[in-house]
Amino acid sequence: MSFFPNRAVNNQGKKNYRPNLVSLMTLCANNYMLLLKVLAGKTVVGDVRHFFISDLLAYSVSVKEVTRYTSVISFEQDSLNLSANDNIPNIVVNALHPRMTIRLYHDARVAEVLSTQDIRQVKPRYDYPNIHMHQQDEKQQINQFLNEWLHLCLHLGQVNIELRA
Repeated sequence: MSFFPNRAVNNQGKKNYRPNLVSLMTLCANNYMLLLKVLAGKTVVGDVRHFFISDLLAYSVSVKEVTRYTSVISFEQDSLNLSANDNIPNIVVNALHPRMTIRLYHDARVAEVLSTQDIRQVKPRYDYPNIHMHQQDEKQQINQFLNEWLHLCLHLGQVNIELRA
């Protein structure tokens, strides 16, 4: 007798995952509004805004592309000042430097995470298990993570601003 049931038995009671589109679109609309606050009028390609949370944690938002109906931005966490002389493997440096590429759809008023550090293009759903071990609802989770980053920047972030006389 095996403690590992065969595939036919294991899949009998299992339903296919379906993304909750209402929840995802609500989250993307919320992220759009928060991103407008974070960008604070920075809408030209090359504009960058920095949020300082603590001595070891900062975030930067930069505008990469602007078209009539969309914008693409990069959102990065700068957690530690690691130099090449620290003899730290690249995989560790990459893990300590999370980043996302986000597209803002101005006509629909939603923001969608296009890619994150280890995923070039985020799919709406993934079969599970898969070779990269992405969760079935990876898109929902990544957009939720963006939402948490945005709330952190807006609540605890400090920004350098220019005062005009």
